[in-house]
Amino acid sequence: MNNHVYWMLELDVQAGREHDFRALMKAMVTATENDEPGTLAYEWSISDDGTKVHIFERYADSAATMQHLANFGEKFAARFLEVLNPTSFMVYGAPSQEVRDALAAFGAAYMQPAGGFTR
Repeated sequence: MNNHVYWMLELDVQAGREHDFRALMKAMVTATENDEPGTLAYEWSISDDGTKVHIFERYADSAATMQHLANFGEKFAARFLEVLNPTSFMVYGAPSQEVRDALAAFGAAYMQPAGGFTR
């Protein structure tokens, strides 16, 4: 096993906010790619009708996760929650207690590693 922390966040796009969603997504992807070397994966997907979003995020470890959460809180949280409504938040891997505490307000649920491998 490794120290990765990863999650799948499912969200609804607020009615009439698809344009705002796309602008926000672009800004968040650019900032994360440029400023967070510990982010291993940051993938956004949207339903055909533009109403549902899935975000898959994977971090090298809890420190990288905390860096992302700090950047998110400082730069994007308010806009994010105006445009998107979280419906499910599943966290996997080895999050520290600090990460768990930081995610508590988002209603995160946790799945413990049980087997398998990562290449």
